[in-house]
Amino acid sequence: MGKKKILVIDDKEAIGKLIALCLGSDYEFKYFSNALAGINWLQSGNTVDLILSDYTMPELNGYEFLVMLKQNEFLKDIPVVFLSGEEHSTTRIKLLESGAEDFILKPFNPLELKIRIKKVLK
Repeated sequence: MGKKKILVIDDKEAIGKLIALCLGSDYEFKYFSNALAGINWLQSGNTVDLILSDYTMPELNGYEFLVMLKQNEFLKDIPVVFLSGEEHSTTRIKLLESGAEDFILKPFNPLELKIRIKKVLK
């Protein structure tokens, strides 16, 4: 069985590289610097096992991205984990209530990220 595939969406490429470095031996990655590009890629027939997304991004924020994803019959079951410096619990609660699997605060511990991703994908 092949490696599970994770779509990483973060407007800071360095975060995408850090995630790939932390998790690269266990998963395959596709990276986009904005949520609109990510959703367009998914809507064109590509599939992933999990989406790891920043919350604060240009064009679409994490909530808008999540709503678009969950309204799409073919994409709604893909688990989404947010990774963000957004510390307001109201934002985290809104995302979790709207279908996000988890919310991890930046800066994150790479080991914690690995464990949380593994739990979502089990």
